[in-house]
Amino acid sequence: MKSTNNQKNQAFSLFMLAKLFGSVARVKILKLFLLNPDNSYYIRQVSRHLNLQLNAVRRELENLETIGLLASHQGKEEDHDGGRTDRKFYQADKDCVLFNEIRELIIKAQILSEKDFTNKLRKLGTVKLLILSGLFLNDKQAPVDMLIVGEFSKEKVAKLVRDLEDELVNEVNYAVLSEEEFRYRQQVTDVFLYSVLESKKIVVVDDRGYMRMS
Repeated sequence: MKSTNNQKNQAFSLFMLAKLFGSVARVKILKLFLLNPDNSYYIRQVSRHLNLQLNAVRRELENLETIGLLASHQGKEEDHDGGRTDRKFYQADKDCVLFNEIRELIIKAQILSEKDFTNKLRKLGTVKLLILSGLFLNDKQAPVDMLIVGEFSKEKVAKLVRDLEDELVNEVNYAVLSEEEFRYRQQVTDVFLYSVLESKKIVVVDDRGYMRMS
């Protein structure tokens, strides 16, 4: 039953964004470009990466360029035979007045569905502290996007994070600490740990009251 509810939460989040932005394809494309604003992509590349029909991608990219969220430029892509082909590349326009607002809206909607991630994480072990930062708050200076404290199989956590990366269409930089390691780093005023604790963050789980003690 819980798995069904989690799937419904994710579906609702995608449905909500799709209703707001017009289509599921547009939401996926917005995630790709707005969560990776320094990268540029050409049409077929986006189509393959997101598993979307070429015509739908072309239409959405043109629409997003028209309203100013994307900008385009001509470039060359190296072929398999070593030649170079002219391509039209698209990239997020960070100077667009709506760039930050729409990016934050997409991230916040994604965080709503991270209840599913938290529930899956709890099934892998004991979660004592879960902090979201960096990617989730548009903070490029944050040392990590996610800090997890508890007792888990790190291999299983890595698989779960890969699934999350597929959903976000973005790499997630994360760290996993045991409770013992977390306490030790607190005691020695570890630079990495305190840079995480003092950065902009969302505390999703804090079963030990660590944030009250920091």
